[in-house]
Amino acid sequence: MEPLEEKSRNNLFLMDNTANPAPLGLCAFGMTTILLSIHNAGITGLTSPIIAMALLYGGLAQLIVGIMEWKKNNTFGMVTFGSFGLFWISFAAILILPELGLAASPTAVDMASFLIVWGLLILGLFICTLKMHRILTVTFAAVLLLVIFLVAANLTGIHLVHTLAGVTGVIVGLLALYMGVGAVINEIYGSRVLPV
Repeated sequence: MEPLEEKSRNNLFLMDNTANPAPLGLCAFGMTTILLSIHNAGITGLTSPIIAMALLYGGLAQLIVGIMEWKKNNTFGMVTFGSFGLFWISFAAILILPELGLAASPTAVDMASFLIVWGLLILGLFICTLKMHRILTVTFAAVLLLVIFLVAANLTGIHLVHTLAGVTGVIVGLLALYMGVGAVINEIYGSRVLPV
């Protein structure tokens, strides 16, 4: 077999018949967000199910989806799922590192700063969704609102704001889960059963 000329090599493309990874990423984001938001609403404690979900499903699964979206040549999907996967892993590390004696526990200002920088990314991604499906736009608007509530809750210490963040997070999670499961249902039935 002869080596390809540089010009020919640059014109090659791959046929990608792999599955759509986005539903997995949406379900991982949605379910992990719901679980943490139930805690933020004051219903459950911040216990091992939340940390495990943040590390493995919200974190690792979304990171894998981000890599799969890169292969699909979907920059938005790569950045979104890769970033949110690493967000969840970072969040779990924030909880685990102080317990292991490897770092100090974060202050309220520390957590607000962490959330603000993520909010800047979410704002940029929200702007991208304005040219996409409306449910995605609404979901990202709600994620942005969630971050604003969480920053305000950390900086003010007002319990009601934290509860509002929890309720908003449950709505965000349900929207993401709807899009993820809806995409799978539509694919299985071969028609647009659900508007996603």
